[in-house]
Amino acid sequence: MVKAAIRVGIGGWVFEPWRGTFYPEGLTQKRELEYASSKLSTIEVNGTYYGSQKPETFAKWHDETPDGFVFSLKGPRFATNRRVLAEAGPSIEKFLASGVTELKKKLGVINWQFAPAKKFDQDDFAAFLDLLPKSHDGVALRHAVEVRHDSFKTKEFIGLVKDRAVAVVTAADAEYTQIGDVTAPFVYARIMGTDEKEKLGYSKKALDMWATRAGEWAKGETPAGIGTVVGKKASRPLSDVFLYVISGAKARNPLAAMAIADRLK
Repeated sequence: MVKAAIRVGIGGWVFEPWRGTFYPEGLTQKRELEYASSKLSTIEVNGTYYGSQKPETFAKWHDETPDGFVFSLKGPRFATNRRVLAEAGPSIEKFLASGVTELKKKLGVINWQFAPAKKFDQDDFAAFLDLLPKSHDGVALRHAVEVRHDSFKTKEFIGLVKDRAVAVVTAADAEYTQIGDVTAPFVYARIMGTDEKEKLGYSKKALDMWATRAGEWAKGETPAGIGTVVGKKASRPLSDVFLYVISGAKARNPLAAMAIADRLK
């Protein structure tokens, strides 16, 4: 069985405490993306959640990063932070028209993140999922939904996303609702447990565990300790595993991501 490609990354690349710890002393800010993308295989962009970027910006990101590097983008909050999700069409269309396809093959997954208070409404959520296109401007699109309320822990929700090959973001070591069911041809996990007291963000044991879990995901398995609603195995071959070290002790996240990636080599 061919294993999925495993990509380990962080959220964003502009963060002052990374200068002199992750980024070398004296590296100019305009070269930080170039440097980060030489050490990591993927980055999740949070800025797209808060506002639109320009096509030239996406094109610039594409050109400043090496072949094989992938960006995942947060979908805009204007689409997900609303009472009636079925009315999100114009916000989704505006986002896709903002130039995201300028990333070309470097466009990874679009993560549609929902507020912790957002509850599952089967009909409304189905309508939202049906607004997510499979391609735009000739570029294939992959979608993930990050739900944070326990009402989503139902077989009906799993059925909706699985039928549409949309992934459920796995909040692997966070306080948020954990749903580890594999519902798409890829896995999208976000880990948030880095500790300022640990030089590499996690203990050696924890880094080993995350590397092992990533390898199990890549084989279509659900690792021990990751809760699911319906099933433990992927029903189809996987193409990618995206593992992002997010939040927590943010200053440590790049070192944690690199340490996990090193263990997977």
